[in-house]
Amino acid sequence: MGHGKIVIHLGELIERSGISKNRFSHLAAMERTQINNYCKNNIARTDFDVLARICSVLHCSIGELLEYVPEEDTTSSGGAPS
Repeated sequence: MGHGKIVIHLGELIERSGISKNRFSHLAAMERTQINNYCKNNIARTDFDVLARICSVLHCSIGELLEYVPEEDTTSSGGAPS
């Protein structure tokens, strides 16, 4: 049984902010490849300092940046998950 996944909404937040990825890279002190990996949800671990810098630059909450998506239960025949 899986535990779901964390989805990172960095790409949408950067787009919504109206700043370029290059400008964001400078303001958040992140490498462009690191930003692209976050945008593609292609990271295994993250650093709280990185998350804080992202939220600070984009003026967003951690809940806007990260979303927990539970794994779908395909074995049950309906009803609430156990």
